Amino acid sequence: MREYVTLSLETHLFFGRIMKEHSLFLLASFPTKETEFIQRADCFRKEFEEGLKKTVELANGIVSQAVLDSGEVVTEFTQKAECQTSDLTGIPIDVKITEEEEQLCSKNNVMINRQMISQVRMLNRQMLKSLNGLISFKEDVLREVTRCRLYTTNYPLLIEHILREAKLYRQMILDLEKSGRISMPDLRNTEIFWNQIMMEHAQFIRGLLDPTECELIEKANEFAKDYCHLLEEAREQERKVMNTLTATTLQTTKQYQQFKTAGTQGITDCKIRSVILPLLADHVLREANHYLRILNYAQKGRN
Repeated sequence: MREYVTLSLETHLFFGRIMKEHSLFLLASFPTKETEFIQRADCFRKEFEEGLKKTVELANGIVSQAVLDSGEVVTEFTQKAECQTSDLTGIPIDVKITEEEEQLCSKNNVMINRQMISQVRMLNRQMLKSLNGLISFKEDVLREVTRCRLYTTNYPLLIEHILREAKLYRQMILDLEKSGRISMPDLRNTEIFWNQIMMEHAQFIRGLLDPTECELIEKANEFAKDYCHLLEEAREQERKVMNTLTATTLQTTKQYQQFKTAGTQGITDCKIRSVILPLLADHVLREANHYLRILNYAQKGRN
C-alpha cells in the first residue's frame, strides 16, 4: 500500500493547494452583493485548507524527494505571495501550512501501517466530497456567467480552465480509491491536457497585464502561440512518434517556467504593473513546475 499512500499524499499536496486557491480566486472575484456565491466559495476555501493541512501532517517522510524538489508544492515566492494576497483581498490564508510544507522531507524508512492507510483513505474521501461540491459550484458559476446573470472579474475561459483541473484531480482520487494507483493517460493525452493549460495561462497573463507592459504582453502572446502550435501537433501525432514533440514541449516549458518565475518575482516585488494577484502568479508557476516534472520523467523513461 506504499504506492497508494504516497501517490495520494503527493496528489493532495499539489492539487489540494490548487483547489484551495481556485476557491480563493473565485471568492475574490465576486461583487459584494453576491453573498451566496461569496459564502460558498469561502466554504470551499476553508475545506481545502483543512484538507491540505491534514495532508501536510501525514506527508512528512512519505512523499518523494522528486516532488518536494520540483517546486510544485511550494516555491520561494509562495509565502510572500500569500501574505500579499491576504493583505490585498482581506481573505485569510494560513501561511503556517506553507511553512510546514517547506520543512517536508523524504525518508524511505517510514513504515506504512494500517493506521496510516486508514487516515489516507479518510483524507481521500473527504477531499473527494469537497471536490465534488467545488466542481458543482464552478459549474454553477460558469452557467450564471455565460447567461449574463452573474458578474465576476474572472474570464469565462478561466472558470472552464479551473473546472477541467478539478475534474482531473477527481479522476485521480477515484483511480486511487479503485485500484490503489493512478491510471495515467498516455503521454500524448497528458501533453494535450497540460499544453492547453499552459496556453491558457499565457492568454490570461496577456489579458491581465497592464497595457503599458508591452514587452511582457508580447512575450506572453508568443508562449500562447507556441503552446497552441504544440497542442495542434500533439492532437495530430500518432502515439508512437511523440518523442520529438515531447522534447520540444519540454524545452518550451523550461523557457515558460523561467518567464513565470521572473513574472512572479516581478509581481511580488511590485515591479510589474498588472491586475494579477501575487498568489495567482505563484499558482501558475507551480503548475508549470508540475508539468515539467511530468515531462522530465517521461524523457528519462525513454532514455
